[in-house]
Amino acid sequence: NLLWQMDFKGHFALTDARQGRCHPLTLLDDHSRYALCIQACGDERSKTVQQHLKAVFRRYGLPERITADNGPSWASVRGLGLTGLEVWLMRLGVRISHSRPRHPQTQGKLERLHRTLKRELIQARGFSSLLDCQQAMDQWREQYNHVRPHEALGQMPPLSRYRPSPRRYPASLPPIEYEPGDRVLKVRTKGQIIVNGRVVFVGEGMAGLPVAVRPSSQDGVLDVVFLYKIVQQIDLRARQ
Repeated sequence: NLLWQMDFKGHFALTDARQGRCHPLTLLDDHSRYALCIQACGDERSKTVQQHLKAVFRRYGLPERITADNGPSWASVRGLGLTGLEVWLMRLGVRISHSRPRHPQTQGKLERLHRTLKRELIQARGFSSLLDCQQAMDQWREQYNHVRPHEALGQMPPLSRYRPSPRRYPASLPPIEYEPGDRVLKVRTKGQIIVNGRVVFVGEGMAGLPVAVRPSSQDGVLDVVFLYKIVQQIDLRARQ
């Protein structure tokens, strides 16, 4: 539970065209190769990801960190601020990191899972609905975790190495607190704050939440901090 890998397996069409496409959301424990989630989703929206992450967290607890690619499901467009999903994870104490573009080897274990899932299940038969997909994926995941031997695990299944996290999913998010000397501002609806008359964009994912403004290590430059992360810098020396 030190690191989980997260991604969407490439989507595919359902045999009943009225049902659309299946977007499998996958989540893997990096140490044990235990597949925590193979979820048949109807889309790849952040809200969909968050909904299913809640279910995984309630069952397995919280990881220390999750790594994902730079897809729009979890990363901001062009790196502009934090997404709502990133903010939610940070408030839970889960760090999220993003692999470099065009470097899928960063999530190599998950990519191998995807290839096996595609070969053994997705290409082997057709699926008429998301429910049909989910039933088959649940059975496949059970076999993968509990029975299938893995060479990297000494021919033992992932279950032999995996234990749920002792960090439990909380009933409510903890409060956001900053240092006594910080200037604390509430982020506006469009992801902006106003500092010394300047409108500064910090990210729509933090809308309605407090950020701290404090001096940086450079003279004349302020850091804008959300929890532990610097999300923006303001150069007071620059002209508006």
